[in-house]
Amino acid sequence: MSTVKYNTDDLIYLMQRLREPEFGCPWDIKQDFSSIIPFTLEECYEVIDTIEHKDWPHLSEELGDLLFQIIFYSQLAAEEQLFDFSDVVDILVTKLIRRHPHVFPNQELTARIQSQLSDAQIAESWDAIKKRERAEKSTTKRCADKLLDDIPKALPALLRAEKLQKRASSVGFDWDDLIPVIEKIEEELAELKEAVASGDRAHIKDEMGDVLFAQVNLARHLKVNPEEALRGTNEKFYRRFSYVEEQVINSDKKWHEYQLPELDCYWDEAKKRGL
Repeated sequence: MSTVKYNTDDLIYLMQRLREPEFGCPWDIKQDFSSIIPFTLEECYEVIDTIEHKDWPHLSEELGDLLFQIIFYSQLAAEEQLFDFSDVVDILVTKLIRRHPHVFPNQELTARIQSQLSDAQIAESWDAIKKRERAEKSTTKRCADKLLDDIPKALPALLRAEKLQKRASSVGFDWDDLIPVIEKIEEELAELKEAVASGDRAHIKDEMGDVLFAQVNLARHLKVNPEEALRGTNEKFYRRFSYVEEQVINSDKKWHEYQLPELDCYWDEAKKRGL
């Protein structure tokens, strides 16, 4: 086993070799920006899954897989003379220094702050900087972006809904009390019931989306991350249903021989066991 410890430069060189037209990897040579998007998403979720399972021995490997996606995009860009990995790092460091004046005074990487700001002051500064950055980006285009235009459409739906709502809230388009938020969910549920009664599939889908959007809004007002909340519930359902499945497997009956109330008893047992 090699004792050499490779670094980022080695990774960049490896990526260049993989993309060599004559001697590189045929699969890597065929890829473009669009074709590797599914792999990027997959690697992001694998990192999250590893962290949630506290699988620390494999986290460095999964982070490496995610880093490789960035190196891959950078190599594609370098080949088209758009930018390279050093530009990615430079832009990132510059942006983070700019966004953290409470850590890097005068936008200098090695400078140190003399006194720390409060969490509220930091949040206020962060929002002001982000707002200024959006305004500066708009001036570089023929026409200014609308307020919601830079929120990526490819984001997971729950996350995008939360970001859309938060951005609208930043200009005062929001309720300042929890009651109307809950009442909105009740209103949307009533409209969903009407849609179900009508049997119109397109209408049902539309109203179901409204219900979900309203629930994300409630989560935002409660300061609960809806994606994390739902992922937690998914895991809880997995644990409890697995317990139900174990009871069925250990019994003398098959799934189709059970009535729902019997299965519900196993479900309640799982709950009592803290699953």
